[in-house]
Amino acid sequence: MKFGIMTSKVDEIGYITHAENLGYSHCWVTDSPMLRSNCWAVLALAANATRTMQIGTGVSVPGLRQAPVVANGIATINRLAPGRCFLSLGTGNTAARTLGQTPMRLREFEEYIKVVKALICGEEAELQDSGESHKIQFQMLEHNFIDVQHPIKLYIAGFGPKAQQIAGSHGDGLISGIPRGGDVSNMLQNARLGAQKAGHELAMDFEASVLANVILLEAGESILSDRVLSEVGPAVITGLHYLVSHYLETGADPPEYAKGIWNQYLQWIDSFPAEVRHQRLHASHYSFLDPEEAQFLDINLIKGSCLIGSNEEIVEQIGTLERKGLGQIILYPPLNRQYRMIEDFADKIMVHY
Repeated sequence: MKFGIMTSKVDEIGYITHAENLGYSHCWVTDSPMLRSNCWAVLALAANATRTMQIGTGVSVPGLRQAPVVANGIATINRLAPGRCFLSLGTGNTAARTLGQTPMRLREFEEYIKVVKALICGEEAELQDSGESHKIQFQMLEHNFIDVQHPIKLYIAGFGPKAQQIAGSHGDGLISGIPRGGDVSNMLQNARLGAQKAGHELAMDFEASVLANVILLEAGESILSDRVLSEVGPAVITGLHYLVSHYLETGADPPEYAKGIWNQYLQWIDSFPAEVRHQRLHASHYSFLDPEEAQFLDINLIKGSCLIGSNEEIVEQIGTLERKGLGQIILYPPLNRQYRMIEDFADKIMVHY
């Protein structure tokens, strides 16, 4: 089992190097222009500051830039940290929605992936743009502006079965989340199906990674304690943001664990003017617990969104996920708890691996 962190703050590269020193293997840098630092600036600094850690986007959003631009971005970082770079691509959650847009359709997403994958493998790609098709390929590779000689691993983000199939068709790995992405066994089953549809088997080193909320409870501590709420409350509410966005776009019913607060939350978000509702919905994204949203943190929502228990119980839960095929757990602590949470997790959980 590998362990990674998610971050994107350009003046806190020391947090990334601290995670590397603690034994975290991956740093996933978010790509969300309305909320975070520029991902390529963060990755460039992280490339120079780290020595062994794998670094990449988590996740890059196609709707923000053309496929060749993304391929060039990660290939440039690979020049700074050869063989330590990965790229992950997703249809767009907050990055698209904070712009008032919806995520990219899967058919377009798959075509985008094909172009990026060909380019980072040093191959020719077919770029479709404005109704025209053009063959493109990185040039002047001998002058080392970029590096596509050292492999760049490609992860595809997928919370639903179809996106997970695309990961199996074209990716070297899948990044998802629990519980939003479903059971790990089902994720990998979908990926295998996608690989079969593409005419190949899922590679033995195909890696399933998930963004997970973890609560290490102290003896006798309540799930609703101030410490727990401050540490995982922002992530739990962010998961609720995703469910609400999905509902507003598709009409999909919420999962059982969210039904207790669902109607009240919809009423709350509807109280904001329609023209700024998309901004308000994601305003606290994984960063802090908004006092107004704290009222929606009930036990069912927290239990349904997190791995919870003593150190021994968390180790057992992670072991179960590993046996199902999970390869990496990614932590995304809130801003004021970053160092404490990754240190506690390293001391109490990672030490068993």
